[in-house]
Amino acid sequence: MSMFPDNDSPTNLAEYSVSELSGSIKRTVEQAFDQIRVRGEISGYRGPHSSGHAYFSLKDDRARIDAVIWKGSFSRLRFRPEEGMEVIATGKVTTFPGSSKYQIVIETLEPAGAGALMALLEERRRKLAAEGLFDAGRKRPLPFLPPVIGVVTSPTGAVIRDILHRIADRFPVHVLVWPVKVQGEGSGEEVAAAIRGFNALVPGGAIPRPDVLIVARGGGSLEDLWSFNDEIVVRAAAASEIPLISAVGHETDWTLIDHAADRRAPTPTGAAEMAVPVKADLEAAVAALAARLRGAAVRQMDGRRQGLRALARTLPSLDQLLALPRRRFDEASAGLGRGLHMNTLNKRRTFERVSAHLRPELLSGRLVERRQRVVEALRRAERVVERRLDQGRARITALDAALRTTPSRILARTERSRDRLKGLALRADTALAGDLSRRKALLGAQDRILQSLSYRNVLSRGYALVRDEAGHAVKQAAAVSAGAVLSIEFADGKVDAVAGATASEVASPAPPPQPPKRKPAKSEDSGSAPPKQGSLF
Repeated sequence: MSMFPDNDSPTNLAEYSVSELSGSIKRTVEQAFDQIRVRGEISGYRGPHSSGHAYFSLKDDRARIDAVIWKGSFSRLRFRPEEGMEVIATGKVTTFPGSSKYQIVIETLEPAGAGALMALLEERRRKLAAEGLFDAGRKRPLPFLPPVIGVVTSPTGAVIRDILHRIADRFPVHVLVWPVKVQGEGSGEEVAAAIRGFNALVPGGAIPRPDVLIVARGGGSLEDLWSFNDEIVVRAAAASEIPLISAVGHETDWTLIDHAADRRAPTPTGAAEMAVPVKADLEAAVAALAARLRGAAVRQMDGRRQGLRALARTLPSLDQLLALPRRRFDEASAGLGRGLHMNTLNKRRTFERVSAHLRPELLSGRLVERRQRVVEALRRAERVVERRLDQGRARITALDAALRTTPSRILARTERSRDRLKGLALRADTALAGDLSRRKALLGAQDRILQSLSYRNVLSRGYALVRDEAGHAVKQAAAVSAGAVLSIEFADGKVDAVAGATASEVASPAPPPQPPKRKPAKSEDSGSAPPKQGSLF
């Protein structure tokens, strides 16, 4: 197209094509700013591209310009540029006609000091670190398999799609998205409100409370990520009761929320990988563990079975187990008869030792004492009965005198009392008679014991008792002299005899000696007690 106006043009202005205009601007800018020095802060630096060129921006507090360092110039730099560094760049300004942008092509670069944003960021980092918000001790571990995951990010970007796709591939769980602005005015307040909102959810409510939070954003310059350096966002992340993963920017991007979060992910996709494990790996691990468990159980059962068989072989037989008890039983049975014989002898000796102390005098004395006790008890019982009868008669007489003037109801009660008193008197007589019968039976039993120990029972079996003239028992034949007068007592009577003389020689025997006087004793069965005597054995 011609640079001169046509004859039919309504004006005298020249007409340019877009390419001609862009080329003219490019030549004008390059001629005007062929060699300049620019002071600014590096922003959006990601290192050299795969082609070797480096693309970033230079900025100050009011403006920004794109910058590029070609591969040849980058290799000749004395130092490597860093994000936030304030530098002085020397180069030329050119345009890029394809997008109507201008940029500075840097040939040399030298540092000029830390940038304003980096200085502010460093000051804020030190302040929050001094408060303990970045301490490693307050960071909590992430749950192994969270049922619900909360994501704070932009709903329209590629970040949320990457997170959802990665979670669905690894282990599908319930994901709640809180949409926020991740860049620009008010984005920091929205991110902090989203973190607080997730923590405010009640467990078991209508909206499930997340078990882990992911705060995510894609890559960008320091200005683009500045919302995540806001103090309100950092404090909200540090105060979160739910474990929080920070996934802001790329791996080389660091923000203050990365220090306050419980875990930092290099990318949003890496945050999804941190949040949930791989389901297939878990299933494979469970299957492997189940196989190992089955193998271990089989090996353990085989080992136990072999051990049981070995123990069974070492067990002794039944005859070996019973050999010693059988021998002890035989020895005990062999000594049983001897033991019984010795036990019988010991019991007999004990009985003889005890029976030696049983004398008729002792038994007769006890019988006399018991008879006296019974008689005294009878007398006391009679006196008690008589006294009670007198008291009853006196009471009845008084009641009878009083009843003559009392109503019929009192008379009936008195009659019942009289009948009760008669019953009690009858019961007292019965009890007294029963007690007397028991005491008589006891006294008779003791008398029978005394009679069984009396020497008269011995005489009834054919024995005789020999006494001298003084009435003493003669126990030995050597104690009898010739001509001594003896008295022989049989069970049915007494016979006088003279020692050493025949029946014809005894013309007039001497009168028999008088037996000793017997001590009278009161008894219902016999009138007198047997005389005392010495031992017959």
